[in-house]
Parts: sequence; structure tokens; C-alpha cells
Amino acid sequence: MRAIKSLNMIALAAAAVLAGAGEKAHAQTPRRAVDYVNPFIGTADHGHTYPGATVPFGMVQLSPDNGRSGWDWCSGYNYGDSVIAGFSHLHLSGTGIGDLCDISVMPSVGILPGVDKITSSFSHDREIAEPGYYAVLLKDFGLWTELTATPHAGMHRYIFPASGNSQIRFDLGFAVNWDKATEGYFRRINDTTFVGYRYSTGWAKDQRVYFAVVLSKPVKDMVLFSDSVRVKGNEAKGRDVKACLLFDTKPAERVLMKVGLSFADIDGAQKSLEEIPGWDFDAVRKIAVDAWQDELGKVEVSTADTRLKQTFYTALYHSFEAPVTFTDRNLRYKGIDGKPVKATGTRYTVHSIWDTFRANNPLFTLLQGDRVPDIINSYLDFYDQYGLLPVWDLEYNETNCMTGYHSVAVISDAILKGFKGFDVEKAYTAMKKSAMQDIRGSNLYRQYGYVPQDKLGSSVTITLEYAYDDWCIAQVAKYLNRPDDYTAFMKRAHSYIPLFDARRGFFRAKNADGSWVEPFDPYYSEHDPDKAMYTEGNAWQHSWFVPQDPQGLINLFGSKAAYIGKLDSLFIVPSVLKGDNTSPDISGMIGQYAQGNEPSHHIAYLYNYAGEPWKTAEKIRLVTDSLYNNTPHGLCGNEDCGQMSAWYVFSALGFYPVNPASGQYVLGSPLFDRVTLNLPGNKTFTVVAQNNSPINKYIESAVLNGKKYDKSYITHADIMKGGVLELVMGDKPGSKWGTAAADLPSSMSEATAH
Repeated sequence: MRAIKSLNMIALAAAAVLAGAGEKAHAQTPRRAVDYVNPFIGTADHGHTYPGATVPFGMVQLSPDNGRSGWDWCSGYNYGDSVIAGFSHLHLSGTGIGDLCDISVMPSVGILPGVDKITSSFSHDREIAEPGYYAVLLKDFGLWTELTATPHAGMHRYIFPASGNSQIRFDLGFAVNWDKATEGYFRRINDTTFVGYRYSTGWAKDQRVYFAVVLSKPVKDMVLFSDSVRVKGNEAKGRDVKACLLFDTKPAERVLMKVGLSFADIDGAQKSLEEIPGWDFDAVRKIAVDAWQDELGKVEVSTADTRLKQTFYTALYHSFEAPVTFTDRNLRYKGIDGKPVKATGTRYTVHSIWDTFRANNPLFTLLQGDRVPDIINSYLDFYDQYGLLPVWDLEYNETNCMTGYHSVAVISDAILKGFKGFDVEKAYTAMKKSAMQDIRGSNLYRQYGYVPQDKLGSSVTITLEYAYDDWCIAQVAKYLNRPDDYTAFMKRAHSYIPLFDARRGFFRAKNADGSWVEPFDPYYSEHDPDKAMYTEGNAWQHSWFVPQDPQGLINLFGSKAAYIGKLDSLFIVPSVLKGDNTSPDISGMIGQYAQGNEPSHHIAYLYNYAGEPWKTAEKIRLVTDSLYNNTPHGLCGNEDCGQMSAWYVFSALGFYPVNPASGQYVLGSPLFDRVTLNLPGNKTFTVVAQNNSPINKYIESAVLNGKKYDKSYITHADIMKGGVLELVMGDKPGSKWGTAAADLPSSMSEATAH
């Protein structure tokens, strides 16, 4: 009877929390941006987001793990699952490769200390996810779990039933997907304080996480295991270390726990605990919520559509989860050689640059300007230690994942927009060094003027992306008055031209002797990068990546009509993929347009360069309306550390950085009646869409700060000055707005085709 009473009390407590959440979500009208966020968006299917507790750009992502490996568990959790195997403190948001899930903790009742896997069933009607907060009922144990976070620490609150065998188990050997523990250490300092570390290898080859733990209740005993063998004493070390912390608990007893992290050392982890000085869980949760409101409140939207607000603010939330803080409170982090490094400011890691250079990093220049210098300095610290700028760094490991050297684009964007706080000359030297390296096909690219497919796979994508990055370097060379460098890199920026097959209308792979690779099928996809011609895509999706020179692409097609006809075809041809090993990343398809992967993200905006902005508006509304929503299935592909959501944020605002380093945002079709960006210096920039509706999606005319505005783009400088952009929306395509040659977004080439 006692156990039943205890479980009933926990169920009542859980029901009260759930009822409060439901009341907040449904009975009240949310008044703050943070109230619209639904962290479950993207946790189903291939979104690969996690629902747990974190703060903006925080080191800690305290979230549940289902304990399964597989592509749709890259974040540790998938909404379609029904069991929980623990709550770990580090997670990746929306990546296509699984790693992390470090420092896994699982509370339980009635299970003897041991090494066997512990899981519990759960249901979504007893699960809550909000910014900075996660809660769930572990049904098998009748145990209510709540999680919240600070920048460097996580806080747990468990409501246990009455039991003489309650347990919190740390599983330092827990691993999913690519990750594998190499060494763990756990030590008791006293009956409420513990420290340790976990070393692992996986996608990132050298991962080191240190932790410190404080409990609100002393343990009655601790049982340690090292590599499945029970260990006596107060510490254990081994490849697979488990620590069972044992308690007697009363009915509905609350046991709280604080876990501080550091990537440098145990001292740093202990310092992290200072962020949570007491045991007021709700106060810590409120600080996390307020931190999110401070960031999300930088954008104010006006619409009667609550679902649209939920989708938008969750997208903004996801855009601000990564990169994550890498320095601890001592400003120390693990350097590339594994030794602690002292930084001069906050340093970040988890830079999914192949994805985020397109929209998420440009979004930071609008809404996270204070962080931009630290992000660039993170790249430069990496360069100091590694010799090259990062491609895709994970805990200061160069994974060399994906193509291009796109940190160049991010740095160029920051320099050209006037950001200070980093060494521009050093950054420029680092950019050139990336362009002159002899790995990743860069040497072949310089030798042949393109990357030959018979020398290196993914040759088309590599060539196109290097050409864009070289354009970025050229712009900084011009900014710094380096005329010789400018000329050389502008020449390289034209390297896309040799791969265009005018007869077929696609960029194609060539061999070293200049011959086309045969056979050719624009629908063919090969996921293996060593065999592929296009990275995670096919010719349809990759034949549009010339963001530095859309006019040059029009010239290659021979006329605007041919260019527009090909663009039109992209959205209406069959959504079929051919090949025995097609890329799973090609998703969210409309014809051959694939919103679920980044190479397509700029394509719908390319109509503006040909003077038909109404077609951009048409396609943008098609994508936003059909491929994003406010449910767990609300992302059509990997979130990719904020890029999938940043695309939506920009598109909902009404503009997008087709060329991320150009300082221009191409106008599309705003989703809101009114949106205001709260900018530095107490300035605001407001976009007003008059007569806006699902039908009235075309821009008929525009006024910027009271003056007629015919350009089909707006500049970063104009936005940052503050002001009002008024758009008159209509239901008919084909207005004259944005069609004159002088009103088109800029390109590298002059028009030779009309």
C-alpha cells in the first residue's frame, strides 16, 4: 500500500506540472517569444534535434537518450521511440553523424547495482519540453524527472517513490552511434560530492569531458564497476566505468543533483557548479527561460496565426543552440594537442560550417553581433594550433567533414560588415593558407582549374565551393588593398565555368584530360563521397551553386529565358533518385529541389537575379507552407546545428543571404504582417507587409524609410541603420517591382545574355 501511495503522489505531482504546462500553452495567450517555442519540433523523422534543457549557445545540453544507435538517433533521441536509457549532458543538434551523449545518468528504483543496461518506458503525454526545461515520467519506476541547465552546468530534480533501493547511476561507458568510451574515471570526495571524467573517440577522435557532481541528499552507499568488474574503494578507472549511487527514499521524495562540466580539467568542472549556488531548481529554470527570452525577444512578430509563431520562434531557438561554449568558467578548454589552453575570451565549438555559413552565421551578424568576434577568434585559435582554419570542428577535433573551406566565407562576412575584436591581418593570412593547402583537393583545383573526378571524388561540389570561397578571399583582399591577391582570387572565383555543360544545362564532372565523365544522369546520386560527383546530392541540386555570380550562370545558359526555364523545371520534374546508394540527406523534395539539405537553400531566391522576383515569392511560400510546421515532424531534413531553421527565420522575415558574404539579402515573401528586429544601439528595423495573406504573397511595391524602393534586395548596412521597409503585397505575379537591371542583386559578371 505504501508503494502504491507513493506512486500516486508522484503521479499527482507530475499531473500538476503537466497541467500547469498545458494551461500555459492552451488556456493563456502567450505574451513572450519564449512561450511559443516547442523543442519537440524536429525530434521526429530526420530532423535529429534533441528536446532537452540548454541555454543559448550553452556548453550543457541535458537531454534524454533512447539508448539506440542509428541515423535517426544522432541526437540520442527520436520522437518515435518509447524508452529512455539515460540523461546525458552533451548533444548535437540536428547533425547527420551521431556522437557525444557524454556523462549519462539514469535514476531507477528496485534495481540492484550492476552493469546491465537500464531503461524505462515513457509516453509523450507525460513528457514536457520547454526552453531550458525538460521533464518526463519514467513509467517503469514511477519516477518523475526534471532537468534544467546553466551555461556550464546541468541540474536534475527527481521525485522518487518510497524505496530502500533507489539509485542514480552514472554510466561513463554509455555510447551510441560513432562514439566509443576510451577511459572513464569516477571518484567520491564525500557522500554528496563526486568528480570524474570521460574520454572517448568517434567522429571526433579525441574527446575529453570532466565533471563534478553535488547531491542534495547523501548517498547511503556507492558501488563502482570498471569494465564490468566491481571495484572496492572510492574511485574507479577503466574503459567502461559505472557508478551506482544508492539511497533510501520516502514517498515522493525530491532528490536534486548538480553536474558541472569542463573540457579542460576537474577544477574547471567544479568551478562550473558555482553557477548554481543553492538548491532552488525553479529559480535556475527561470534564469534559463529568461536567457532564452532575451535572445528570442530580439525579433518581434505580428500575426494572428499561433502555429506560425510557434514554428518561427522554435526555428529561432534552434538557430541559437550552436555553436556551443567550449571554454569553462576559468576560460580554459582542451586544445588540439589534448592539453588545457587558456583563452582570452569565450571560445566555441561544434561549427557545422558547411551548413551554417549559408544562413545561420549571417543571422548572427544581425542578431548575435556580440558573439561574432568570439566565433572568429575560435576559428583563429584553432588555426594557431592546427595550422588551418576549421572545416567542421567538434571539441577542437578537425573532422574534415564535408567540402569547401567555408570558415573563409564566415570570416569574410564579418570583416566586410565591419566587425572588430579579432586580428583581421591574421585572419586574412589564415584564409589564404586554407586556399593554398595541399589536401582536400585544393592542390588539384589549383593545378587543373577544377577538381578532376578521376583524381578525387565529389569533384563538382568541391570545385564550385572552392570557387565561391575564393571570391570571398578576393573581397577581403580588395578591402585590405591587396590588388595582386584580389586579381588572383577573382580569377579562381571563375573556376566554376569549365564544369558547365551548356548542351545539358548542368555542372558536370570532368576528368583530368578535360573529358566529361560518362555516363551522365542528372537524377543519379551516390552517397559515398569518394565515388560521388556531387556531395549529398545530384546535378539538379548542385548546378545552382554560384552565389558569387548568378549573372555569370545566366550567361552560361545563354539567355534569361533558358535559365528561368531550367529553374522552373527543378521544381516540377519527378522527385526520383537513381543509383544503388542514393544519399539519405536528399529530402524535403519538391521536384528535384531538396529543402532537407543545404545545397538547395539559396536556389528559390535565384529568380530575383533574372528579374522575376514573383517566382521567388511563389517558391518560398511553397516551401515554408509545406515543409515546416509546429509538430515533431516539422523539419524535412537534418537541422544541422541551426541552418535548417535559420533558412526559415530569414525567409519568414522576407529576405535571405544568397551570397552570404555580399552584404545583400535577397527579398522574397515575408510570412508576417509586421516583424521588428531589435538591433544594437537601441535601433530597430521593421518589415511591414501590407495586405499580407496566403494568397497575397507577391511584392507589388516597396518603400524604405519613406522613399520608393525598387531593388529586389536590401543591404546589411541599411538594416543595421534601423528603419522601416514597407511592402505592399498582392495576389498577382508579374509586377514591375524589382525587375529593372539596376535593381537586381549583385553578381561578379556583367550581363552578356538577355
